[in-house]
Amino acid sequence: MHTRPDVVVVGAGVVGLSIAFHLTRRGVSVRVLERTGVGAGASGVQPGGMRQQWGTRVNCLLARESMRFYRDAGERLQMPVDPGFRSCGYLFLAHSEEALARMTENVELQNELGIASRILAPADAAKLVPGLTVEGIVGAAWNADDGYFDRPQAIVEALGAVADVQIANVTDVDGLDGEAIVVAAGADTPALLPELPIRREERYLFFSDPIHERLLEPLVVSSERRFAAKQLGNGRLLASDLTARGDSTAAGDRWRAHVRHAFEELLPRLVFVPLSTLVGGSYDVTPDHQAILGRVRDRVWVAAGFSGHGFMIAPAVGRIIADSVVDGRDDPALMVLDAARFAEGRLVPEPAVV
Repeated sequence: MHTRPDVVVVGAGVVGLSIAFHLTRRGVSVRVLERTGVGAGASGVQPGGMRQQWGTRVNCLLARESMRFYRDAGERLQMPVDPGFRSCGYLFLAHSEEALARMTENVELQNELGIASRILAPADAAKLVPGLTVEGIVGAAWNADDGYFDRPQAIVEALGAVADVQIANVTDVDGLDGEAIVVAAGADTPALLPELPIRREERYLFFSDPIHERLLEPLVVSSERRFAAKQLGNGRLLASDLTARGDSTAAGDRWRAHVRHAFEELLPRLVFVPLSTLVGGSYDVTPDHQAILGRVRDRVWVAAGFSGHGFMIAPAVGRIIADSVVDGRDDPALMVLDAARFAEGRLVPEPAVV
């Protein structure tokens, strides 16, 4: 017979598991309920990127704190497998003066918060990315500390290994047995909390087979061309048509052609790399592409709606939600990303979502 936990967390993705981890460190008994298994949703297919280049203060701070956690994740979680974080850098390209001005504002905010991003001239961007075609590029934003985990699922598995995860199909939060309930169910959250404006948005990534030669170290993003690409630690090239939505069977060839066109324009050395695998996933999206965090009902908290950056800020979110549940101490992020902002017209649009 199971004892009654202090807190029940619904969802065993990286956010729910981070919340459970931080609650347990506070001496709270926690049970995680998951319909399928650890990392079975979006956390199981995310590619492992970690960046601090954001356009809102709240995300910069959450990412900065989370970066510190992740750098020591192996020791913190006593991981038997090194997750393999590489500071390869993120390079955001600007093709117009308007885009460059937005990037400059973002970098100024990041610098104010102690994040070492900077604006680059096209020639300097080309030094970081051999083979980058700079014609049509007016500048770029760069942070050398941003990077990728070779084995991001190892993080999720390590968090899951120290949590009490039980398989259960939760259909009603009111019937759950716990002093407090935290819903961290990603795009499935509205099934339990229908008052929250979260919707599922499909996303797709192309992958090549492993390539021995290192062709692309930084992650290169062009929002204006709706394109991103990175060579992972295992040699596979990752690339995305950032507009890809809908039926992959019907539209997959069109998305692949879009990526090829971006290669031709920006990274011609990648044109002949076969993108043999298309992997689908999903974002849990809100109207301003920001998470919903904090208490939403009596004894019910939520952490969902991350619009693709849940992995990047999960450690900070876990700490903040744990503080709120245990002590009633609300971090400033909860004042910004609360559920009431939608009805009150306090949206906080994140301009740097990819």
